[in-house]
Amino acid sequence: QVNLVEYGGGLVQAGGSLRLSCAASGRAFWLYTMGWFRQAPGKEREFAAFISWSGDSTRYADSVKGRFTISRDNAKSTVYLQMNSLKPEDTAVYYCAARNRGAGIATMAYEYGYWGQGTQVTVSA
Repeated sequence: QVNLVEYGGGLVQAGGSLRLSCAASGRAFWLYTMGWFRQAPGKEREFAAFISWSGDSTRYADSVKGRFTISRDNAKSTVYLQMNSLKPEDTAVYYCAARNRGAGIATMAYEYGYWGQGTQVTVSA
């Protein structure tokens, strides 16, 4: 069992940056691979970024590649999402998610067993 709490959302102008944090508590954080997802109003939840338990492997959605960076600090039980060059279409509730360590890269929501409550990111034009 792991509990996840996201921080760092807010309102930013287009072209700006935000860093989201997701703090985990409970079972050893290094046991989990982590992902960030987002959900805009009226849309399905979509994958944004993935990071392996060691941080050696990452994967990004095409829509955020080159602008977002996922990282983790296992000593602090925290995963981050650095978001640069933000666009109005990045506006969404952002969720972090944890998956018990398994083989391969996970980009589907159903692969994750634990979710945070979400944090709102709003990008104004």
